[in-house]
Formats: sequence, structure tokens, C-alpha cells
Amino acid sequence: MAPNLDTNPVAAKRAKLAVPDEAAAQPAREELWRSNLRNDASLSEVTRPEWWWTGKKPQDSPGYIKEAGYLSSLPLPNLKTTTREQALQYFDNTWSITETLFSALVGEEPFYRPPYHELRHPLIFYYGHPAVLYINKLRVAGVLDKGINEYYESIFEVGVDEMSWDDLSKNDMDWPSVREVNDYRRKAYEVVKNLIQTHPSLDSLPVTESNSAWSIFMSFEHERIHIETSSVLMRELPEHLVRKPADWPPYHPSAVAWTGAAGAESSNPPPAGSAARNVLQEVAAGDVLIGKPRAWPSFGWDNEYGERKIHVRQFQASKHLVSNGEYHAFVKAGGYATERFWSEAGWRWRTFRNSKWPTFWVKDGPEGLHKYKLRLQFDVVDMAWDLPVDVNYHEGKAFCAWKSEQEGVPIGTYRLLSEAEHHRIRDTANMAEGRVVHDPVMALTGAAFKAPGSTVNTNFAFGSQHAVDALPAAANGFHDVMGSVWQWCEDFFAALPGFKVHPFYDDFSTPCFDGQHNVIMGGSWASSGQLASLFARYHFRPHFFQHAGFRMVKSTHQPILTSMDAPPPPPPGGGPPSSDPSRSAERAVDGNTIISQYLQQHFSTEAHTFAGAGKAVADTALSGMIRYPQRIAARLADKAAALGIPTGRALDIGCAVGGTCFELARHCEEVIGLDQSAAIIGAANRLRTSGTMELFCPDEGELTTTIKAVVDPTVDRAKVSFKQMDAMCLSPALGEFDLVVVSNLLEALISPGSCLGRLAGRQGVVKVGGLVLVASTYDWDARLTPQDLWLGGRRDAAGEQLRSREGLAKAMGKCFELTHEENMPQVCRINARKYEVVVTNVTIWRRTE
Repeated sequence: MAPNLDTNPVAAKRAKLAVPDEAAAQPAREELWRSNLRNDASLSEVTRPEWWWTGKKPQDSPGYIKEAGYLSSLPLPNLKTTTREQALQYFDNTWSITETLFSALVGEEPFYRPPYHELRHPLIFYYGHPAVLYINKLRVAGVLDKGINEYYESIFEVGVDEMSWDDLSKNDMDWPSVREVNDYRRKAYEVVKNLIQTHPSLDSLPVTESNSAWSIFMSFEHERIHIETSSVLMRELPEHLVRKPADWPPYHPSAVAWTGAAGAESSNPPPAGSAARNVLQEVAAGDVLIGKPRAWPSFGWDNEYGERKIHVRQFQASKHLVSNGEYHAFVKAGGYATERFWSEAGWRWRTFRNSKWPTFWVKDGPEGLHKYKLRLQFDVVDMAWDLPVDVNYHEGKAFCAWKSEQEGVPIGTYRLLSEAEHHRIRDTANMAEGRVVHDPVMALTGAAFKAPGSTVNTNFAFGSQHAVDALPAAANGFHDVMGSVWQWCEDFFAALPGFKVHPFYDDFSTPCFDGQHNVIMGGSWASSGQLASLFARYHFRPHFFQHAGFRMVKSTHQPILTSMDAPPPPPPGGGPPSSDPSRSAERAVDGNTIISQYLQQHFSTEAHTFAGAGKAVADTALSGMIRYPQRIAARLADKAAALGIPTGRALDIGCAVGGTCFELARHCEEVIGLDQSAAIIGAANRLRTSGTMELFCPDEGELTTTIKAVVDPTVDRAKVSFKQMDAMCLSPALGEFDLVVVSNLLEALISPGSCLGRLAGRQGVVKVGGLVLVASTYDWDARLTPQDLWLGGRRDAAGEQLRSREGLAKAMGKCFELTHEENMPQVCRINARKYEVVVTNVTIWRRTE
């Protein structure tokens, strides 16, 4: 519903901030987020007031090291033996680490200030999100009957997985105050604490995936993910907005005590640097087994389970992670200004951000001097040249290309690790026959990882990474295979054979099996619990910053990646090539052909569609089946008119080249079209700008006829805009719409339920009283969508048939009532003498609550 400007002063203030030009846009956006500030002076005090702590204070929390005066992490629970008391201690430890971390924020501003890249929510979201997930997932599992605050359990439910580095969120939401979120956290803490103490699901051991208590441990580990990712967002804040908490783990000594030559400036790298010590070591060929056994007695995310055996060919890997000092040579040599070292996507990111050095380096003097300091978690310190460099995937790949050129070998000879190669260089003390047999984080606290002789800095043993040679090497000679910083891998994130979606969190992994997320391995100093497990497999988009660096590999062969020949759903055509050359060709997609097919479907006239077929075909029923996108738009607009529903804003999810969007512009004041493909959105925007675009109409064989797709000149194209966005991760910044279209999209999604789930709820894109048109052929394909996530078209565990239309009704839920249904045919031209007829089930639903 639209905000009441008489009763909502923030909304009224924002309504006056309509800015006509781009020059005024930035000040307006700044004013928008600042409108959330309430002038709570207590948040600026050096010591947090009593009201801040909603669980145990850090000094009273399990995991607090009294003799050292800081809070560290407990081991990952063993689900075969854990008691209620141990589960409660782990919960208290997790909760207290979160509140200690957020106590670093100075004043209200860092809670609401958008991150500089505008690709994530402000930190107030991440202050509330973990608590909300406990409540929501415990309800999904049947452990809780009701929530605490429906509004909070909506606005703090879904995070942001931005499509690309320029997918900017304006962060102009009205957020609750810090104290209001704090009050919610207090209530959530008591609910979860009571469940751990009393719920019967914890009466029997072991806790397994089928046990409702699994959701409790799932929530613990979800919170720990956000402890680490929130720490990165804080590291990106201006230094004056954060203060190292008294109870936070100390930085590793090597991070703050530079050991360069006497009299040398710390902002200059040492003459030799760590590059001279970062030699390559031979790694023999061998097999690895990737995957967590389902009987292993600790919590795991769905992507960890299954098993894949990979034969790893002989390769060389750097003994150390690449350090700041080693990376400095690339920066000083102009690596950030040399396009040939960067992938196409990497170069676009670099030029868009105007990046000239790693994000956590701080320029110290004129730019050409290449002197830098270093931003640690909370402080800017003298540059620690021997610390591993924090970079994203693009930066790591560019360095490897530069390194290849420096040594006179083909670009690609130096590269990043593969996931399988990371397994191959692990400490053999924890392995047997290529398989993990001992997971240290299940036995060791953070304090234990800090003990003399330890080779791993993780589980909050320290509050920073450490110098690349500060800890002993493992028996195989490699340093820091686990811990300190994550390591970027060549692999796209993909399922393992035997992968199954877990019903308590069915969209944890599947939306990221998209060929747009790279694997990171090994954990960091800020990884705790399951994040620090040897089984952990994580992923981020390649432009994303984490506490992550890289290790170089040198080889003359293409490694076998876990994203090659992956089981359904594999990364789409943009992913790495298959290890089977015959399959690589099958995945090649001609983007121009796809766009032409969409243009023909959306804008071809009867004369163009049936050209070459003769009057006999044009006079058949096929002539009424063209321009399907315009017909569904008209059907939706007619239904809205019949029901007296306003048509101010419309949204087309999966808009392709925009035929439905332009037709809706006849009836609506604003239309937004969303599609995941940058190329298709580019074509839609060209049509919006010029109103016309050439397409290639297939005749026979390789022969085509060039025709023009034309948007009807009576349509006001200025009402339409297009955005690249994942249908399974719709941004809350979209707002609400009177009309929404989801047409011929569900069967192409990894998780159709994730898309349908965003239609309603507090952040639903369909207004209460609004309409959504859902159209589908129900043509499910296990290569695109795991069978467990099909709406129907399969049998359940009892062997009963599940029909997709019934599954759709169930997914729409009680918030929607059906107002219209029909089977609508459409015709697609294959060539002049071959046509395909598709009959789509078109349903229109009205949101009732």
C-alpha cells in the first residue's frame, strides 16, 4: 500500500525529494538514508549501554578467554553427542559474537549508511536479519507455531545477491530504529533459548537432516555466515565510524608489527618482498573425493553433500598465498591500467569502479609514489606487506595473467586453484585416501587454533589474517591452505552428484548454481563453526569482496572443475566448458540467434511470421497465435479494468525483449521489465531508445531474411525501463506493483518457488488488491530445475501424481484468489515451412491479503 503522507513524516519528506536531474540525485539519496537517524547518542559511547546486550555479555558468554580478555569461538557441535547445555552454549557464543561485532559501530550513522558500492543493504539489515531467520526457519520446520513481528520477519528476511557490480541499490528504505531492532533481537533470543531448553526434537540423538532440530543448528550456522560478511561491510566503512571492541580478538602480531629493513618506510614494500620466498611446489597427480558424507555428525549446507571423485593432474602451486608485497609489483607495473590482463567482465568492473589498487589499501601520498597503508578490520595501520592481499576474483585473475607475461609464458599458464586442487594440497593429517577423516573445527576452540605450533588461523583465533609465513607449514610444505583468508577458485559454484535441496532452506544454494558465482575455499580468520569446516564450499560473485585472497597455480593443462559436467542444475551456458569436448559444443549459445528469436516472438507481424509459407498458412488458425506477449498484457489489463483495479505500476519478471512491457505501457504510468541476461536487457533498452531493431528471420538452412522489429509508435516508450535482475532474488527496492507478469519463466528457474514467494508478504511485489498473471507450459527439465523443486509433473514419495497446476495453486497460497484462467496458444516460426505451437496455461490471481 502507498504510504500515508499525513501520518508518515519520513514518507512525506521523501515525497518532496523528486529530483529532475542526475546532478541532484546523489544528495537526494544521501538525504533519504539519513532520514532514518534518530539521534541516539548512547550508540556513540565507548562502552555499549546495558540495553545493547540482548543475550549474554561477551564477558559472561561461553568462549570468553578471561586471561586474554576477548571472546573467541567454540567448536562446531558434534550432532551425535551434543547436549542441550552444549547447544545453548554454542547459541550464546554465536549470539554474543554478533553483538560484540556490531558494538564496533560508532553512532547511528554506520547502521544506516549504504555501503560505498551500494550493492548490499545497510548494516541495520544485518543486525536484524539473523534473528529473523531463526524465527522464520524454526516456523518452516514446525518447531515454532508463530512469529514475533510479522513486519520485521518480512523486511529482514531476504538479503541481496546483486546481479552485477553496477546493479546499484538506492538503499532508500524506511528502517526501524536500532533500539526497535534491538528489542526484536531480545525477544528472539528468549524464544530460541527456550526452544533449546525444552523442545522435544532435541531429546534424541543424533540430530540429522530429517530432524526438526536441524533447523536450530542451521540457524546457528546462518548467523555465523553473517558475522563474517558483516565484518567485511564494516571493514569497508570509513575508519571513524568503527571502533575495535574491547572484547574482540586481537589482531595477529604480524598484521601490526612491520618487520622491514631498519630505517625503511613502512608504506614502501621491502626490496625483495615475500615474492622471492613464494616459490612453486610440485604437487603429484592423484584422486580427491569432494563431498560430505550424510552420516557425518555436524551440520552441513545442502551443497556440501554428495560425492564427486576427480583425478587431479600434476601441477605446481605457490607455497604461500600471494602477499601485499608480491601484489604491489603488479600495481606499480600498471596492471590495473592494462586491459589485456583482465577478462572482459573484469575489465568492465575495473573501469566502472575506477579501481587502481586493492580495495583495502589506503593511498599514502601522491598516487604515482605507490605508497600505501592498510585497512584492517577496524583500523588503518602501516602497510603489512607480508599479509595476504585481499582481492576479488577479477583482480586475482589479472595478477595471474600479468605473472604469465612477466615469465614469458602464455597467459593462462598461471591461474587460480581449482576446488579439487585445493583438496589436493591440504594437510594429509586430516585425510585418508583423498577423503576427510578428521575436521579440526569440531574439536578446537578459537583459543586452541591459536596455540603454539598451530598451522591454521580460523574460528576467531585472531582478529585479522597473518603474514603468509607467520604460521608453520603443514607437513606437505604449504602454508595457510585453511584459514587466514579464503582462496578464490576457478570453478563456478555447482552441485555435487547426490545433491538434494533441504526443505528448511530450499533456496540456499540453488539460485547460485547460475554460472555467476565462483567457489571460495579454505575459510578465513573470521570463519567460525561450519564456515571453518574442511567440508565448507562457499561462493560469491567475482566482483565481491570477502576476507579473500588467492594462491597461484602453474600448469599447462585445463583443470577439471566441479562446475564441469555437474549434475542438475548445472551452471548455464556461461559456465566453464565441460571436461568432455563433445558436450562443450552443445553448450555454445549464439546470443544473436536467441535475441532474434525473442524479437520475432514479441514483434513480428503476420506477414513476417508466415513469409514464404503462402496464403494457405496465413489463413489458418495459426494467424491468431502471433504476438503472444501483447495478448497476455491485454488480457491482464482487461481483467484489471473489469475489477476496477488501478494500473499505476506494472512489473514483468522475465521480460525478454519487452513486448509485454511496451503493451502494458498503454495502460500503466510506469512499467519495469526484469531479465537475468545482460544481452537481452541490452536489446530491450535499444528498442526503448530507438523503437526499432533488426532481426534475422529464418528461411531454410542457414538462409535468413533481415526484417525490423518495431515498437508500435503509439506506445509511450518513456514509461518503460529495464533492469538486469535474478527472478529468484528480487530486490526489495523494487517496491509494490498493481500488475505483475510472470510468463513462461517458472520452468526455466532453478527454484520457481523462490520467485513465487516474493509475490506476497510484507515485501511482496504485488500490492494487496493487485493482480499477477502467471503463465507456464509446465515443461520441466531436470537440467534446469531440480525435480524436488518442480511444482508438479512428478510423483511424490508415496507414488501419487503431482500436477503442476495444483502445485501452482498451492504455491500461490491463501494470499491469492484465482480470477481468470485459460489455455492460450502461441506460434513460433522455426523456418518458412516449420512452425511450433505452444499452449500456455495462463492464470490471473488477485492478492487478497
